[in-house]
Amino acid sequence: MSKKENSSKDAKTSKESLEEQTIHSLIELQKVHVNLAEKFDKLALQIQNLLTLFEVAARNFARQPQMQTTERDKEFLEKIDKLLDQNKVLAKGLTLMEEKMRERVYGSGAKPSFIPSASPVNVSSNIEEI
Repeated sequence: MSKKENSSKDAKTSKESLEEQTIHSLIELQKVHVNLAEKFDKLALQIQNLLTLFEVAARNFARQPQMQTTERDKEFLEKIDKLLDQNKVLAKGLTLMEEKMRERVYGSGAKPSFIPSASPVNVSSNIEEI
């Protein structure tokens, strides 16, 4: 055999091998595409189920009357109101103490740097608005 014939056979063999590899790769790629399509179908179904769940939850919330405050909630709001009142008393006391200390240190002409607000805050009405 001559060198030309050998190189020609090698070229055909390598060409056939390349074609086989290409076909094998395409088959594997198709398998991946099928697998991916199946996973997308499952994902679409799960998203549909999730949306259905949200719709049911929204309908249930729409059917129920506004959440009513229970006795326990009222007690909790009363306790918060008491705490706010105590906080106001403490703030006034601290302000008076600070004024007295300023008078002792700087004389009677010094004014307080903090003036508490005069309007009371009602937490229960703010929470009910929410």
